Amino acid sequence: MSVNVTRRDFLRASGFISASIASFGLAGCLGSSGGGSADRHKFPQSVAAADPRPDSIVLWTRILPNSADDIAVATSGDIDAQLLISSDPANAALLGGNQALQGKGIATVGVAAQQRYDHTIRHKLGGLNPATTYYYQFRVDGSRSRVGRFRTAPAVDAAIGQLKFGLLVCQDWSVNHWAGFDDLLARDDDLDFFIHLGDYIYETVGAAFQSGSVESRHSALVFPNGTANADGSSYATSLDDYRYLYKRYRSDPRLQAVHERFAMIAIWDDHEFSDDCWGDAVTYDNGSYDPASGAGDNSHATARRRVANQAWFEYMPADVSFDDSVAGFATIGLYRDFRFGTLAHLLMTDERLYRSDHLIPEAAPNPATGSATGSIGSRYMVPEALLYDQVEAAKIAAGTALGDPLALVSMLGATQRDWWKTTLGNASTTWKLWGSEVMLLKLGLDGTRAIAALIALQAVSTVGAATAFGVIMPDIVANGVNSAYIPAADKAALAPYFQKFVLNADIWDGYDAERRDLMNFIASNNIANVVALTGDIHAFYAGEVRDNYRAVGGGNPVMNEIVVAGVSSDSFFSYLKSAVAALSSDLATLVYYPISNLPVPGVGDISFDVNLLDYTLGRPAPTLADLQQQVRHPVRSALAQKGVPEAQIDATTDAVVNGLAADPAFNTSLLGLAQTLAGLDGNPWLKHIDSDAQGYGVVTLTPSELVCRLRKMHRLIGGEAPNGPVVASETTIRIAAGSTQVTVA
Repeated sequence: MSVNVTRRDFLRASGFISASIASFGLAGCLGSSGGGSADRHKFPQSVAAADPRPDSIVLWTRILPNSADDIAVATSGDIDAQLLISSDPANAALLGGNQALQGKGIATVGVAAQQRYDHTIRHKLGGLNPATTYYYQFRVDGSRSRVGRFRTAPAVDAAIGQLKFGLLVCQDWSVNHWAGFDDLLARDDDLDFFIHLGDYIYETVGAAFQSGSVESRHSALVFPNGTANADGSSYATSLDDYRYLYKRYRSDPRLQAVHERFAMIAIWDDHEFSDDCWGDAVTYDNGSYDPASGAGDNSHATARRRVANQAWFEYMPADVSFDDSVAGFATIGLYRDFRFGTLAHLLMTDERLYRSDHLIPEAAPNPATGSATGSIGSRYMVPEALLYDQVEAAKIAAGTALGDPLALVSMLGATQRDWWKTTLGNASTTWKLWGSEVMLLKLGLDGTRAIAALIALQAVSTVGAATAFGVIMPDIVANGVNSAYIPAADKAALAPYFQKFVLNADIWDGYDAERRDLMNFIASNNIANVVALTGDIHAFYAGEVRDNYRAVGGGNPVMNEIVVAGVSSDSFFSYLKSAVAALSSDLATLVYYPISNLPVPGVGDISFDVNLLDYTLGRPAPTLADLQQQVRHPVRSALAQKGVPEAQIDATTDAVVNGLAADPAFNTSLLGLAQTLAGLDGNPWLKHIDSDAQGYGVVTLTPSELVCRLRKMHRLIGGEAPNGPVVASETTIRIAAGSTQVTVA
């Protein structure tokens, strides 16, 4: 064992990055080595471990003088400290506290918290044993950090029986609550690590999607600098702004506790820089458009992208490269892979820094209005034929002339794409896992069939179900807006919607050519047991990723994907509800059904929206009991907003839901509507759908199957996180080795 590995002994010491090797020849008692007695320093964001490999780990903390503000930019000079590591199991009792690390140590490493990097420390420690639990602590003079824990990955040739890890994503400080972190710790203290799939921070404050209630313990965020948007929100602009967000987010003791107990493997998504970003381009406005060439472009913020990269590197421990001396915005390299014995190989990809522009520029004129298309029509609710047959085809042709057909339609970029193929193609483990920031499963909507179903349903009461669905609906499907069954007064308004739509072109649906290329690679090389683990879209999904969703029958299953909802961020349902309501009142029924002013004795009237989007997307037709379960979540939330105490809320929810079930408007009309929408069977590859959720996931992997438990959280009660049960429901996803079939329980 090596005690007192000094800064001169680092194998690499380049500014912020430091590394050392632990060796096992001598013994030392950590509890007896103390340093000075004065307690003059603090560790306000606690500690963290990341990127566990069989022989190494990256360890992190931030150190300040006691007199310094926890969040403000640090102005004191560099602080020399020590990092202590032990594998003594007696330290388990000290986890999360700041008592001195006990027992025999394997290393005491000199490290430095540099003012240049906001007094953060990132240290890679090598020479560790595989599949071993270690404890660590930072110390300066008489001050000690909390004790943290991590487990190294098993040896690459080890035949392990199980791997268990958490899935976290989208933890917006400014909406809902973070009690899911406590729930994860209470249920699953035996995780090997957790994966964070991005949106660790949100770069905006006061945006429209952050207008919901938030727990009182999360006070309002105020940027040191910041820039105002036209809608009254503000966004992080400077290095100090981005650092501020990480410091505030990491000040929450629940998030600190997760980091103290498990190593993290993280990738970013868009909000670590800017909403729906690509490269250094931002989408707060529509950007510019050249009518002569037909080319559009978003505004580029290279300097802002660079400081966002630096802040991520400073505050998100990871075994990645960073070089702020390079020109442009690609100062950081995040994509990397991990091996866990013979059981699993994990690839983490960066799907923001290298991606091409969205296929349809936001500034391109809308043919119907002549004004800029904006996000609705370019990134959301995009006509499928326009997206693929015209724009994508033209860009593929232009890319072919440049030597790479995917050059202008790529999510990964050529270099990362080649790395992905080489790494996946060489993977010899049973399971191949892909940490993918954005969703691969298609989210489509056939507007013609949807409108036909709604009009037919309206006609049932006058002509009967046989005529409505046997005559009227087929006629509308065949003739579209020209059908005699479309009311003349509605033809003009409905005309644009008699076509197929891609609901979200910011995910892989907007980069379909490259998705097909990747799926063809998997299929042609007979690579089995590939599962993508994904975040971004604030919903739970699971299903089959297919080789060509536009082929007859929707193509062939190639791999699977499990999508986890955000820890706190508002749901995909809530976003689409607002967008579709503003777009067309005729289409709103495809997404939600409002129940207004429902009287509740002793409470008053409540109002809420029933989620119909799930059925439109392909959730199986509900029974009455299913629909009752569907509305429990919004009913409970509505009662909480009216101030019903937590001790009474479940019983009151039961009474309201049972009352609804006895109402013909619910048990006949609404149930029939939901069943009709489910009959559209729009996305048969989706095997689980919950678009209105907050929560997290836990994956247990064995040689025979992958099991993922998706835990949906209850919402706020009286402005606070629930004190009682936090989990509203748990769904178990199972995928057997050698199969792409998804079983949902």
